[in-house]
Amino acid sequence: MNTTLHQIVLHILRPLIRILHRKGLAFGEFSLLARKVYVETAEAALMQANEKATSSRIAISTGLTRKEVAQLRRHEAEQLVNLARYNRSVRVLGGWLNDPDFNTPTGQPRVLPLQGSCPSFEALVGRYSGDMPSRAMLRELLQTGVVSQADDETVSLVTNAYIPQGSETEQLSILATDVALLINTIHHNLLCATNDRHFQRKVSYDNLPLEVLPEFKQQVNEDAMALLVKFNTWLAQHDRDHNPVAGGTGRMRAGVGIYYFEEAVQAQTATSQQDHQDEV
Repeated sequence: MNTTLHQIVLHILRPLIRILHRKGLAFGEFSLLARKVYVETAEAALMQANEKATSSRIAISTGLTRKEVAQLRRHEAEQLVNLARYNRSVRVLGGWLNDPDFNTPTGQPRVLPLQGSCPSFEALVGRYSGDMPSRAMLRELLQTGVVSQADDETVSLVTNAYIPQGSETEQLSILATDVALLINTIHHNLLCATNDRHFQRKVSYDNLPLEVLPEFKQQVNEDAMALLVKFNTWLAQHDRDHNPVAGGTGRMRAGVGIYYFEEAVQAQTATSQQDHQDEV
């Protein structure tokens, strides 16, 4: 079992470490952060079991020394990426796509005046982005190609997908959110009853010629985006930030993520064409 788990960890770590190494994160920093998360996880597990979360108990379950645990518990984990900016941009985009106040009578996103009362870009940002100034949000969306300006008075939505472009650090915010969500889904599926599993599938072939990939990539871009827009419309109708009259109790996050991948297959591991649909 440990050998299998080791192989899984190595498979996950290799692409992650490539990013961290290129960004200059030294092993000592990574080790410190990993130990901090181990301590947080062990502490949370003890508290959930209504047991005392002492440094000694945490040290036993993590393999760290009691002194290390005590030091790690006194310090907050480092804030690696600014997720707030990414989340605000996504909320603004969702509001523009789904809020009737910012749509045409046919349900399309309006061309908005930059300033003024609703409907305006200033009002949109004020409703969905908290205290971020509308000019700062405009610069961000212009830089990422989400919006365009035909003049200095109006702004138009040109795409329904927000991908940070301003800096690599902002793009890495997706690593922090999307990878964590996927791992959480896998963790849930490992522990839950069969009838309570979250949807988790992929399809792939491993003996494809290089020449067919551009056509497949274009198909994924079009069909996957159409599906995500459909899901986005439904979720927005039930999200109380976008639809204040939506009822219900509790506060949950739910969604679907789709990603495209391609990589070269080593000659010695290439197999005959095979379709894999994997579920944990």
